[in-house]
Amino acid sequence: MLKKFLYAFWILILLICVFFGLRNNSYETFIQSMENRTFDIRQNIQVNSGVRKHNKDIVIVAIDDASYEYILDNYGEWPLPRDKYAQMVNYVEKQHPENIAFDLMFVKSMKSGDMADNTLINIFKKYNNVYTAMNLDDQPKDLRIPPQLPDKLTVKPYPNASDAMEYTNCRVILQGILNATSNIGMINVSRSEDGVLRRMPLYLKYDGKYYPQLGYLISSKTGKLKNFTPDKDGSVILNWYGGAGTFENIPMYKLLKAAEGKGKLNYNFKNKTVYFGATAASLFDIKTVPVDKVYPGVEVQATYVNNLTDGSLIKKTSPVVNIILGIILAVLTAIFVLKIESILVALGLSVTVYFLYTIMTYYLMVYKNLWVEIVPPLNIAILTFIAAVVIRYLIKSRDFDKQYKLATTDGLTDLYNHRYFQEQMLRYCNHAKRYNTIFSLIILDIDFFKKFNDNYGHQSGDVVLRQVAYTLKKNVRATDIVCRYGGEEMSIILPNAKKEEAVSIAQKLCDMVAAKMFKLSNNRESHVTISLGVSTYGETDGTEPSKIIESADKRLYNAKEHGRNRVN
Repeated sequence: MLKKFLYAFWILILLICVFFGLRNNSYETFIQSMENRTFDIRQNIQVNSGVRKHNKDIVIVAIDDASYEYILDNYGEWPLPRDKYAQMVNYVEKQHPENIAFDLMFVKSMKSGDMADNTLINIFKKYNNVYTAMNLDDQPKDLRIPPQLPDKLTVKPYPNASDAMEYTNCRVILQGILNATSNIGMINVSRSEDGVLRRMPLYLKYDGKYYPQLGYLISSKTGKLKNFTPDKDGSVILNWYGGAGTFENIPMYKLLKAAEGKGKLNYNFKNKTVYFGATAASLFDIKTVPVDKVYPGVEVQATYVNNLTDGSLIKKTSPVVNIILGIILAVLTAIFVLKIESILVALGLSVTVYFLYTIMTYYLMVYKNLWVEIVPPLNIAILTFIAAVVIRYLIKSRDFDKQYKLATTDGLTDLYNHRYFQEQMLRYCNHAKRYNTIFSLIILDIDFFKKFNDNYGHQSGDVVLRQVAYTLKKNVRATDIVCRYGGEEMSIILPNAKKEEAVSIAQKLCDMVAAKMFKLSNNRESHVTISLGVSTYGETDGTEPSKIIESADKRLYNAKEHGRNRVN
């Protein structure tokens, strides 16, 4: 009974924890954070195995630490004067690149003169394959009045994917660039709650309109955008090719020297997508991604374009699919636990299935770009395993209790049987010897029971036996053990009861039975009486089970010889 209570209590506590976890979203947040970690691990294994190759036609002109030092030494300030970017674009354009994209924001600058700005603006007028960046934010209106952006920068959202990230303000770039080109994309990113960048938005919402992310804009305008389905928020999940430095990096100072005629750059930009961006940690454009803790923002943009053009964006399975997978794992787990005799074998099979499922999710990500969740389905399966084990042991406990009851209980009276009585007598004798305690024994039988059966029938005799047994059980102490000794004889073991206390209990039972009217079959009633013999562990009545039983038996017969319905 105690085991059943503990199992039930444990299940109740588990359900309460799950309920309150779901109620305040902490459980869901924990599960999702764990799932995100499994995504990162799968991406790292994929990257380390080298199964996914990046597009070598995407290169980065990197403002690395060396380039930053070169700019400070030669120009005395950061940022670089705008006409220098124009010089580099002209140099690269001579080799016919596919695209040139600046992961930089050319905002109004006190350091750059109008002539330098105009030189850069003319670059955007001259070339239609040059792109630049802008950023949306939520700065207050008393800092910056939200500007109105040209309609030419907007895009239409995907059907059923219009819940894009929305912003209330914008840091505009040079008005001349805004007037000169529509090749302007946003460089906002989408981080998970743990700060890791796993997703990128296709577009963002501002002033009721949608503006494309830079990588999405470039891929769309080049006509190389592969089919994919964004999430409801208009975001997609990136598939990584490697850590920082995966894409070819050309230090910008080398390109700048070549554009100024101060050096040579042995590199052909033909048909390349060229990204200008900062990789120096001191310029603060560093992200944390699944495959690297320090990953330049410009390489995130390169990865994004690569994903969009080679069709390798990750597609995440729906919650319905995850639930179905969890149910399948749960059913297999339940079968293993409930059908297999050895719990260790069931555990081994369950763990094997979970391992194979995890391996399957990895290969689906590598070869099908599919993010099949691991943690929620396995969570369902593990909870099922625990529940199945509890159910199994409850069933076994119930069966054990049933078998134990059959083995120790008399079927007619529901009292303990003679075998159990003998076991308990031996147990109490050993306990008394070891700890110097005491116990007493009552043996009783129903007076004139053979004559009663002859007069009223054996069926009525059985009814009386059951009622006398019930009376005894209900009127002794909780620790006392009432047994059917044989025929109409019954016995009661009274732990820690001295002779006087045992005699008092016996007399109470004798009087109670004598005063009671027992119902027989056919709605008849009759009085019956009992005679009782009492013995106590010790020198007088013996210290062995047989001696104590013999003493109680002798006193029982002595009570019967002296008129019955009495205690001796």
